[in-house]
Formats: sequence, C-alpha cells, structure tokens
Amino acid sequence: MTRRIDLPSEARVRAALTRLRQTASETGKRPTVLALARESGLSNTTFRRHFPDVARDIAEAARTSASAADTPTSHYDLLVARNAKLKRRNKELTAHLTLAAARIQQITLDNQRLKQQLEAATGVTRIGTQRRRAPTQ
Repeated sequence: MTRRIDLPSEARVRAALTRLRQTASETGKRPTVLALARESGLSNTTFRRHFPDVARDIAEAARTSASAADTPTSHYDLLVARNAKLKRRNKELTAHLTLAAARIQQITLDNQRLKQQLEAATGVTRIGTQRRRAPTQ
C-alpha cells in the first residue's frame, strides 16, 4: 500500500513557479520541473502526475528559450555550428565505413570456408585460380 502524500495547492505551486522564474532570471539558469518539484517537496514523477499543466508550461518555456538561444547570429557562429555538425557526421560515417569493411572481411572468410566445404563434399578440386593468357600470335 502506498502512503498518502500531502499535495500542495495549485496556487502554492504557481507561486513557487513565480519565485523560481525570478531566481532563474537573476542567476541566468532556466527553471526546471525537477527544481519546482523539489521546492514543493515532491518527487519529479509525483509532481508531473499531479500537476501536468505546470510541468508542460515549464517544458515549453525551456524549449522555446533553448531554440532562441541556440540560434547562431553571426557568420562566425554559423560556420562554427556547421563545422561541428560536419565533424559529427564525418565521425559517424567513418564508424559506418569501419563496420562495413569488417563485415566484408567476415563475408570473404565465410565465402572461402564455404567453397572449401563444397569442394570437400563433392570431391571436386579446383585446378587453378589464375586466368589463362590469350595465346600470342
């Protein structure tokens, strides 16, 4: 059986949110649901379950301020952001290429092993693997 939790009123939560936003504007940090839940004396999950509108408001405010803050403004910032994106993509593609090369090596070894098993099973041996030269005239 779960214990009964004394929930704060909606007005107390909104007042705490106002204080949190004021503190956040002074310090430059964004208000979070977790910080508001701790100030209200609740766990994050319990707070989100009982005050979903407040949690949604905080999350939406964080998303809009993050997207506004992440937008590079100068030409240099645009180049830095683009360079970082290209570096991440290059690293990802290099990893894919390494995996593909390893897979090709494994398939080659499997193919050779299967050919040997086929030759042993049928009793046929290969005479030569080199191409014949065309006769010279």
